[in-house]
Order: sequence, then structure tokens, then C-alpha cells
Amino acid sequence: MSGAPAALAASLLWGTADFMAGRASRRHPTVMVALVGQVAGFTVLGIVLAIRGANAAALVPGAVSGVVGVGAILAFYGALSSGTMSIVAPIGATSALVPLAYGIVGGDRPGPVQWVGVAAALAGAVLASREPDTTAAGVPAGPAGPAGARHAVSRPDQRAAVRLAVVAAFLIGLTLIGLDKAAEHDALTGVWAARLVAVPALGLVALHARATAPVRSLPALAGIGLLDTAANCAFAFATTAGLLSLVAVLGGLFPVVTVALAYFVLHERLEPVQRAGVLLALAGVPLISA
Repeated sequence: MSGAPAALAASLLWGTADFMAGRASRRHPTVMVALVGQVAGFTVLGIVLAIRGANAAALVPGAVSGVVGVGAILAFYGALSSGTMSIVAPIGATSALVPLAYGIVGGDRPGPVQWVGVAAALAGAVLASREPDTTAAGVPAGPAGPAGARHAVSRPDQRAAVRLAVVAAFLIGLTLIGLDKAAEHDALTGVWAARLVAVPALGLVALHARATAPVRSLPALAGIGLLDTAANCAFAFATTAGLLSLVAVLGGLFPVVTVALAYFVLHERLEPVQRAGVLLALAGVPLISA
């Protein structure tokens, strides 16, 4: 499938951005993490389009994607900030089910080998999202802080984070469909239009919440947004070169990156079933790409 490299690049960029956003959201208001990142992406894409030119036909589907994306990013970043990354992030992989179903209804017909890959990738995501056992002291394992100390995530907070992640997964799926529609005309214009809508919406939320962030943190938050913007562009390009149903599954493997970073950097605990899920998801990639 010719769209596979771009879809995998999107998953790598999304996974890295989500890991960084999860950490940033524990130090700064979630809405500020999202707002600064969206402003950065909007600005850079605006410069590119000013030089290259835009396609007006991509504005409406891109804007619709942006409206849904505001809810998706707030829900997902909120879940990452309040729950264990290695639990929350894989739930986001189920977002692929939404464009997968949409693509099948729209006429996508993956081959038998590709269906095996889809099943492996989605099953792996489900296994990877299994919650680890509690520690011997009866306290759920939580992420390690920047200094390496472990912070316990309370059970109610963990359940709330999972609920937020499920909502985010559904909204992310709808966002991907919007990007696919925009990419039929122009991928970059579609992604820019999404941010055109998202920036003022997030700005109003930040203003209402009186959210702020230190000036010294703005470059890092902007970097998160640029990674997310690059991921959206890569995914939009991928939809023009491959079936949406399959591209969505490959792009939806971003939690594998987030889980790996959370494991190696934050030393979050992974149960054997979670490790098996990650491996199963990775095994599905070459089958989908066949």
C-alpha cells in the first residue's frame, strides 16, 4: 500500500507529540498546551500556503475537522495528564475503528492478508490498553516524574482518564475522516483550515479558564504543535495514496510510540499482556502494508 510510509510517519509524529503533551499537561493547563501548539502549526502552515497557494475547496472539510478536533485534543491531553500514559495512549488507537468503518461503508475492500493485519493491530491496541495490576501496597502504578520519583494515580482518576480517552478516540476518528475529505482537494489547506477554527475556539476556552503558561515554556509547547501538525499533514497525504480504512489503522498505531517513550523515559510499568499487545500491533503493520 503506497500510503503506508506516510501513515507510519504520522503515527510516529503523533506518538511523540502525545508523549510530550502528556508531560506538559502535568505542568501547565491542558488548554494552553493545545492552544500554543495549534497557534504554532497554524502560523507555519499559513506561511507555506502564502508561498505555495491554497485550495478553497479544502476549507470546509478542514474546518469541520478542526471543530471536532478541539474536543478531541482537549479530551486526549486531559486523559494523558490525569492517567497513566501507557494505559490512556493505546485507547486512542481505537480511533482507527471510526474511519475503518467509514471506509468499508464507502467501498474500501482490503485483501485477506490486510484484514489479518487490521485484526492484529487492533487486537494489539486493546491488549496494550489493559490496566496493570496494582502495586503490593495497593496503590496503582503511576508515571514517574521528571526526577524519577513515582507518582500514584488514584483509581477514580484512572477511571476518569479512561473515559476521557474513549471520548477522545471517537472524536479523533471523526477528525481523521474530515482530513481525508479535505485531502481530496489539498492536504495542507485542510490541516490549516482545521487550525484556523481550533485557535480561536481554544483561545476562548483559555480566556474563560484564565489559563496561562510561562514564557520560557512556549517554545516547547510550540514544538508539540508542530509535531502534531506534521502528523496531520502526513496522514492527509497518506489518505490520497491508500485506502482510508487501512491508512487509519496504520496511523492509529501512534500509542505504540507513546507507550515506548513512557516506558523508557518515565519508567511506567508494563504488564506482560501489554508488551504482547505492542508486539501484536507491530506485527500487523507489514500485513496491512502488503
